[in-house]
Amino acid sequence: MDPLHASDYAAIELLRDGRKVEIRPLRPQDRAALVAAVRRASSESLYRRFSAVRREFSQQEIDFFVNVDFIRHVALVAVAEEAGRPVIIGGARYVLVEPGKAEVAFAVIDAYQGHGIGSALMRHLTKIARAAGLNELIAEVLPDNRAMLKVFEKSGLRLAIRREPQVTHISLTLDQASARELKR
Repeated sequence: MDPLHASDYAAIELLRDGRKVEIRPLRPQDRAALVAAVRRASSESLYRRFSAVRREFSQQEIDFFVNVDFIRHVALVAVAEEAGRPVIIGGARYVLVEPGKAEVAFAVIDAYQGHGIGSALMRHLTKIARAAGLNELIAEVLPDNRAMLKVFEKSGLRLAIRREPQVTHISLTLDQASARELKR
């Protein structure tokens, strides 16, 4: 996949409970749906994502989250159908921090946690990162966020963990052997 076409990416995932979820790029017109997803998340989930409980964001912050270029900043959302209409239930993104290296972040609303959405988002974000020529994904995770740590551990990527009292530093290596598997 040409990294310039990450904005056209789309996939359907079957969750552990049999429901289907679409994984697709976040679009500027998703602004209200993204804000609605944040409102549906618990204080604990927001704390795990932002290291603070944040219910409101400035227009500048929302612009950063929604207006991505799909080159230096890539954002995917997981969309499920609720009451006959599509609803954002999770998201993942990476932002380049230096050539070949990007920081990743994930969020899944509480009602959908534990169904494999974080792992699905990780697989698709990794596929895009490899296609873009990235070598490493990094993340800072709160030590008690076992679900996110488990997503990284089960990603199939080479994992390095450095623990500090307030944060766990994660480094995931995107190696060539793993990239060849994607072409099958």
